[in-house]
Amino acid sequence: MGDALKKVRLAAVQAAPVILDREATVEKTCGMIREAGANGAALIGFPEGFIPAHPSWYTVRPATGKTSLGLAKRLFQNAVVIPSDATERLGAACREAGITAVIGVCEKRPGTTGTMFNTQLYIGPDGRILGKHQKLVATVGERLVHTGGWGDTLKAYAAPFGAVSGLICGENSNPLAAYVMMSMHPVVHVAAWPAFFSPAQVMADSIMAVTRGLAYSMGCFVVNATGVVDDATIEAYEPAPEERAFLEKVKGRGHASVIAPSGQVVAGPLDGGEGILYADVDLNDVLIPKLMHDFTGHYNRFDIFSLQVNTKAPPAVAFVDADAAAARAPAAGGVVIGEP
Repeated sequence: MGDALKKVRLAAVQAAPVILDREATVEKTCGMIREAGANGAALIGFPEGFIPAHPSWYTVRPATGKTSLGLAKRLFQNAVVIPSDATERLGAACREAGITAVIGVCEKRPGTTGTMFNTQLYIGPDGRILGKHQKLVATVGERLVHTGGWGDTLKAYAAPFGAVSGLICGENSNPLAAYVMMSMHPVVHVAAWPAFFSPAQVMADSIMAVTRGLAYSMGCFVVNATGVVDDATIEAYEPAPEERAFLEKVKGRGHASVIAPSGQVVAGPLDGGEGILYADVDLNDVLIPKLMHDFTGHYNRFDIFSLQVNTKAPPAVAFVDADAAAARAPAAGGVVIGEP
């Protein structure tokens, strides 16, 4: 039999959060995790910033207006600390369902009152946190509430069926970020997306253009998990008539799908509204594409190309012990004992 990979069921979520309500959205997320597990899924992927919401209001509201400022405050109040009671509840659901989950969250650091990350949280089927990926560069309006992550979270994580990677929205089209993930040989990649980018872009076209090529170049299955605009979101944004017309136009639309290593769509896009899209896949299908084009292996020229990744996150403050520093300082013309 050799080292055959498994046949698994993948699940892509297409849903709206309970807008800016962490506890209620965690409960909704746990329900979808249990549902996917009961339906035999080995992995479930959630949209960008699903808990408690993605800050898409900056697309349709002035950044410094009363509405946007109020929504941003609620976003921080309901953001997720990793680990916390919220992640414990998510872990318990994964353990009950026996499933690996990749969940989009707005993350805040414990004990702080500012700065958030756009994060994918990885939880294993035993309920333990596997790790996280923080979006490297916040996109457009996200920059008002999110900071970029660092190379310490640019990694894939081990699931029972193989390595799982993920990237968030626009960074799925970043060739360097994709290359780093590719180097870890994931069998499944979770691409997390919001409900919409802007009135100037067609979401479905962007997702397909990016992830069909991504699946082909990475040589793995790609799970597209997408957000949905619902009535509660529209009312929370308090849009002007023109913006309300746009939001009503995209309301209920989602684009959840699963892409094979060949670049072909094997499931979806899911019809409008909320739901979980399933795809039964044979992970051995990643092998032939990699035997032909392994871009982090034999189908590259490392004597010509190289990529360096800084995996260290810089500290916010580097505290220096002034007395110790003074003791180590040499006298004029002298040396410090023990120093070369």
